[in-house]
Amino acid sequence: MPVLGFSHYNLRADRATLDVLRDFYIDVVGLRAGMRPPFASFGYWLYIGEQAVLHLSEARSHEQRRAHANGTFDHVAFECSGLAEFEAHLEARGIAFRRAHVPLLDLWQLFFLDPAGNGVELNFAGSEGR
Repeated sequence: MPVLGFSHYNLRADRATLDVLRDFYIDVVGLRAGMRPPFASFGYWLYIGEQAVLHLSEARSHEQRRAHANGTFDHVAFECSGLAEFEAHLEARGIAFRRAHVPLLDLWQLFFLDPAGNGVELNFAGSEGR
């Protein structure tokens, strides 16, 4: 009964916030909008290649609190390339970020928040930070 891989994560919010999050993850992070089955509820699926990695789902008014019920979600991480370009991209949009290096893995990381306050981490090969 092994786990075979990562599928997606889901953010729930009102429709206006979903639109802001969709635009952020497309314009800032680089995901792309794609096919979403015709569910009864409103939402978006955002993709990396052929994989829908982020589902944005409309929360009905009575569900607004459920999204942060346990308060344990910290961030999502993406593997990326183009560290210098991403830094310039974030700076041009006025998005505050923190840069970190993981020496043991020779990995560079950028940390910032999405418009809903969820953490985003972008990971780059160590050679990009030299």
